[in-house]
Amino acid sequence: MSSAMPNNQTTNNKTLTSKGFSVDLKTWGPFVALVVLALLGVLINPAFLGLDNLSNMLTRSAFIGIIAIGATFVITAGGLDLSVGSMAAFIAGVMIILMNSLVEQFGAGVTTVLFGVGASLLLGLCAGFINGVVTTKGKIEAFIVTLGTMGIYRSLVTYLADGGTLTLDWAVRDIYRPVYYGSFLGITIPVWVFFFVAIIGYILLNYTRFGRYCFAIGSNEKVAEYSAIHVDRIKTMTYMLQGVCVALATIIYVPRLGSASGATGVLWELEAIAAVIIGGTMLKGGHGRIWGTVVGAIMLTMIGNILNLTDAISNYLNGTVQGIIIIVAVYLQRASWRKAGP
Repeated sequence: MSSAMPNNQTTNNKTLTSKGFSVDLKTWGPFVALVVLALLGVLINPAFLGLDNLSNMLTRSAFIGIIAIGATFVITAGGLDLSVGSMAAFIAGVMIILMNSLVEQFGAGVTTVLFGVGASLLLGLCAGFINGVVTTKGKIEAFIVTLGTMGIYRSLVTYLADGGTLTLDWAVRDIYRPVYYGSFLGITIPVWVFFFVAIIGYILLNYTRFGRYCFAIGSNEKVAEYSAIHVDRIKTMTYMLQGVCVALATIIYVPRLGSASGATGVLWELEAIAAVIIGGTMLKGGHGRIWGTVVGAIMLTMIGNILNLTDAISNYLNGTVQGIIIIVAVYLQRASWRKAGP
């Protein structure tokens, strides 16, 4: 009897925790909030449910969503990347310069676009590697490192544009346009890319050794080291994955406007981090949710969309509304983890 009692008590506690409000809030909170926000949008303006509006909203959320999926890995492993917006601007600028320069040699065709896409992925991988190596090997806080590279990338694209705007050759842009404006089965290409990146991210984070290592490092880096996990390598890989996600987002962003400048990607880093936090990933690391991040990215875009459909609140207050939601999301996270704790 005495040996059975602790087991029963442990089982009961687990059952109560799994059925309690705290677990439901962590798991389903972002999805419930998305539904409530969507209902609010319908009540404010029935046009919210229009197919064109929904398609436009999902397409716009793809950029931040793809970047936020990469950020989920970085934050889950206890890191932070503030350079993603500037990195996107720099990659876009280099892509445009490269493709424009290749027009004379290869013409305004698919080959030129493929070279630009390849350069984008390589730059993203290298930029992430630099952030990861400087952070881990240099033993410098990620906040400081990525704050520095944020300024570097923003300055570089401004220099390349000579303080102005880099514009993609019109002939190349005609070939490249379907990457943003094209669709398959009635769904735009950026949304498809967002969806597939989310699936791959979910599998990586939840069903691979790499994902388990991210959770372990974010929970307790010292314990992870004692468990023979190559902490520096894994953390560097998360930044490289973040760089690839930024590159993918840039690849589908460039054909939208066909230009890049020092103003490209401004505040994308904050929106990406906000999407991750709203989705239920803990900012201190050790816990991450890919599908929550997807919902968070859609919610942020939805807020701006709803504000555009109503005159009750100025669209200029979009940042204010997002900020309030971020604060509330973090507060609810802390409250739910306290209830779930011992």
